[in-house]
Amino acid sequence: MRTVLSVSLPENISEELERVARSTGRNKSDIVKESLSMFLWEIKLKAVQKKLAPKAKKLGIVSEENVFKAIS
Repeated sequence: MRTVLSVSLPENISEELERVARSTGRNKSDIVKESLSMFLWEIKLKAVQKKLAPKAKKLGIVSEENVFKAIS
């Protein structure tokens, strides 16, 4: 099922969205859907990071390099 959402954009964002759509050959709706999807993913990622940060710190995992070494 799909939901239609009407969004009001400031003129500068609307113009930039139009330029990007034209230059990439994509439609504005697809660009907005992809952008919203990425934003929601980042929110979820930050929530997981916040939850796991204390546990990781106790294990000495404090950087991305530490994470890479731990999972490699």
